[in-house]
Amino acid sequence: MENLETQWQILSFLELPQWFSEVVRRYCHNSDGRYAAQLLWQRGIQDPLQLPGYLDPDAYQPSSPFEFGVEMTNAIARLKQARENGEKVTIWGDFDADGVTSTSLLWEGLGEFFPQHLLLDYYIPNRLTESHGLNRGGIERLATTGTKLIVTCDTGSTNLEEIEYAQQLGIDLIVTDHHTLPEQRPSVTAIINPRYLSKDHPLYHLSGVAVAYKLIEALYQSLPDVPQQPLENLLDLVAIGLIADLVQLQGDCRYLAQQGIKQLQKQARNHTATRPGISCLLESCKRNGDRPTDISFGLGPRINAVSRIHGDASFCVELLTSRDVTRCQHLAFEAELANTRRKSLQNDIIKQVKYKLARIDLSTTFVIVLDDAQWQGGVLGLVAGQIAQEYGRPTILLSTGETEDNLAIARGSARSVNQIDLYQLVKSQASLLDRFGGHPFAAGLSLPVENISLFREGINQKLRQQLNTQLLIPKLEVDLTVTVSQLGKSLFEELNLLEPYGMGNPIPKLLIKNCWFKHVRNKNIQDQKGQKIQYIKTSFELWDNTVKQGLAGVWWGHYQHEIPQEVTCDAVVELYFNINAYQQKQRSQGYEIRLVAVRPSQENILFNSSGVEADFLIDQRNQSEFRIQHGDWTIGRGLQAADAGSADSPSENLRVPHRHNSEFKIVEQCPQSWQEIYQPYRQAIAHNQKLVLAYSFPEHLDPQTTWQQLVGIVKYLIRTGKTATREQIQAKLSLSDRCWQLALKALQASGIDYQVTEENYSFNWITDNFYAQTEAEITNFILAVEEEQFQRQYFAQVPLSVITHQLSIIG
Repeated sequence: MENLETQWQILSFLELPQWFSEVVRRYCHNSDGRYAAQLLWQRGIQDPLQLPGYLDPDAYQPSSPFEFGVEMTNAIARLKQARENGEKVTIWGDFDADGVTSTSLLWEGLGEFFPQHLLLDYYIPNRLTESHGLNRGGIERLATTGTKLIVTCDTGSTNLEEIEYAQQLGIDLIVTDHHTLPEQRPSVTAIINPRYLSKDHPLYHLSGVAVAYKLIEALYQSLPDVPQQPLENLLDLVAIGLIADLVQLQGDCRYLAQQGIKQLQKQARNHTATRPGISCLLESCKRNGDRPTDISFGLGPRINAVSRIHGDASFCVELLTSRDVTRCQHLAFEAELANTRRKSLQNDIIKQVKYKLARIDLSTTFVIVLDDAQWQGGVLGLVAGQIAQEYGRPTILLSTGETEDNLAIARGSARSVNQIDLYQLVKSQASLLDRFGGHPFAAGLSLPVENISLFREGINQKLRQQLNTQLLIPKLEVDLTVTVSQLGKSLFEELNLLEPYGMGNPIPKLLIKNCWFKHVRNKNIQDQKGQKIQYIKTSFELWDNTVKQGLAGVWWGHYQHEIPQEVTCDAVVELYFNINAYQQKQRSQGYEIRLVAVRPSQENILFNSSGVEADFLIDQRNQSEFRIQHGDWTIGRGLQAADAGSADSPSENLRVPHRHNSEFKIVEQCPQSWQEIYQPYRQAIAHNQKLVLAYSFPEHLDPQTTWQQLVGIVKYLIRTGKTATREQIQAKLSLSDRCWQLALKALQASGIDYQVTEENYSFNWITDNFYAQTEAEITNFILAVEEEQFQRQYFAQVPLSVITHQLSIIG
C-alpha cells in the first residue's frame, strides 16, 4: 500500500501590529522586512523585549552556568579535587556530531587544567559494536588504566547499571547530557542535564556540546588564572554540535550557535584559522563557515559519516583538535570519502525500505518497524528520519545481523514525526528491549531478534490508543507564498535574520504557485576519487511568469521523472546561498533553490488571459531574415551562410546578433510541443509583450543519418581527446533532452561510455565490438528523432489562426 499523500498546510499572511513591523524593518537594509516579520510572528517571537536579543546575539544576555545549581557546584568541586590530587580523568563521549564535538570541547577545555594524555584521556564507543552510552567493557578498560573520574558528554543519564559498576571499580562520574532523564536521579557525583530545568528555561534545550561548554565555562570562572586559551575559542565546536543535533535553537542554544558561527568563519581564512581540520573540511565541502547550512549540509554529515561507515569516531576528535596540518588533510579526506559512501548506502537502504513498505497495509500501521540482516546500522537513523517525514509515522529500523552471548540481537534507530514523544513510546516496550536511550525526537535501541514481532505489535497498539489516523497523515507546513522573481538577495537577507535554523525554527518553506520546470536532469554524484556514488540529485531551472530567466535548483535523492512535465506546478522550495555558483558568476547569482515537494497546480492552467488578440502574435516563421518596425525600434535577424560542419565537428551555424526590444518576446527555436509555445506566451503576457514566432523548420537529414552524425561527432571527440557540452551537440543535431538521453543509452549499449565534468561531455570506448546487440537502443533513438521531426514540421507549417485559436481555448 502506498504512503498517504502529504497535506500541504499553507500559513496565512497576517496583519501585524505596526510597532512590530517597524522593529523588524530596522534590521532589514534592502527590503521592508515584511517576510521576516511574518515568520517571526508565526513562530511566536512577539515579545518586544525578546525580539532584539533574538535578532542580534550581542543584545542577548546568556545564562550563568551555575543556573544548574548544586549539580554544577558539585561537578566543579570534584574536578578541582581531581586536579589537586593528580587523578586521571577520562572523557566518555559519543560518536555522532554532537558527541564528537562535545568530546573535542572537553578535551581542549579540561586540557587547560589537566595535562592531556597523562591525566586526561577520552573514550568514544564504537557505533557498530558498542552502541550509545556507557558500557561495562569500556568502563573496565578505563579502570585498568587508572581512571578515577569519568566525565560523560552527550550520554550517560540512563546508564544506571553501568554507573553502579563504575563505582564498584572505584570510579566517580560527572554526567553531562541532554537526553531524557531516568525516573530516579542516578547516584553520581553530579549530573548536569538541562531536562531538570523548567521547559521555559533558556538553558532547557541545550545539546550535549552546549552542556559541556557550560561545564567548562563554570570551571573557567572558578579557576580564572589557570586557562591560557580564551573560552570563546571553543564556540565553533559548540555551533557544529548544536546545529547538527536535533535540539531546538531557542534561548541560550540560539545565542551559542550565533556566536559559534562567528568563530567558525575564522577557520575558512588562512590568517585567522586555528583548527586546520575544520579548515580542511570546509574546503572539501566548498563552504566558508558563515552559514548554518555549512554545518547542517557540510561539516555535520562528514563528521557523522566516519562512525556510520567505520564505527570508530575517535579520529574525528583528532581531526577537530589537532594542529598538524598534514595529518588533518589526510583525516579530512577520509571523512569526505566516508560521507560519499554514506550517501550511497543510505540511498540503497531507502529503496529497500520502500520496497518493504509497498507490501504493508499502512492504514493499520501507526509505527513503522522494519528489520533486515543486511542493513548497516550506521545509516539507519538517517533513513528512519526520511521515511518518518515522508510517511507521517514514527519509524524504527533494525539491523538483525549481530549476535551477543549466542543470542541474535537487533540494533537500530528510531525517529519521530508530528510531535509524537518517541522516547516514551519506545519506553512503553522496555520489557522487550535490551537497552534504549534518546529523547522525544530520536532514539537508539537494541533487543533480541525473537522479540521484534512482539515489539512491533506492542508499540503499534500503544500509539493506536493515543492517536487517530488523521494525525498520521504526513504534513508539510508552508510558511510563505512568493514568486520566482522574489527568490533573490532581499528575501534571502530577510530569511537570514532568523538563522540559525533547526528544531523549533525550521528553514522556511516557500510556495511557488503556477510554476514550471526546464532542463530537468539527474545524475549520480562522484566521490573525490572520481567513483560514482549511487546517490541521485536532480537539477533543474524553475520558471514562472514573473521572470525572463529561470532559477537553478536541485532536488536531492529524487529522479527527473518525479518532476511533472508539460504542466504548471505548485512547488515548495527552500532558498540557499551557493557560494560556488556565486563565484562562477552563474545566472543564479549565488542563490539556489532546493526543491522540497511538487505537485501539479490545482488550477492546472497554463494561461491567465481569457483570449488572444489578433495582433498579439507576429508570424515570421520560415524566413531567413526578418525585420519588424515598431515605433522608434527595429528588431531583426539575419542568418549568415556558414558551413554546416562535418560529421566530425560539433560546431554550430553562426548567427548575426540581433537587437531585442523589451516589447517583443521572440521564439527562434522550432517547437515540438504546445508547451514550448505556451511558456513564452505566458512570459509575454506577464511582461506586456508581443510574441514573435521567428523559427523555421530545421533542414534535417533522415533520422538514420542523424544517428550516424552523432556517432561521427563522438568518434571525433574520442580521437582528439576533446569535450563538448550537451547544448553544443543537441544544437548541432537538433536533439531534444529526451532524444539526448536516448542517444546516450544507445551509445553506451554500442560500447561508448561518457563522463560529465562541469557540463562538458567526454567519451571513451568500453568495448571494441561497436554496434554489438544495440539494435533496440538505436531504433528507440531513431524513432524518437523521427517523431520530433514530425512535430517540428507541424509547428513550422500550422496556420497562425490555429495557433491563435489554440491559445484562446486554453487561455
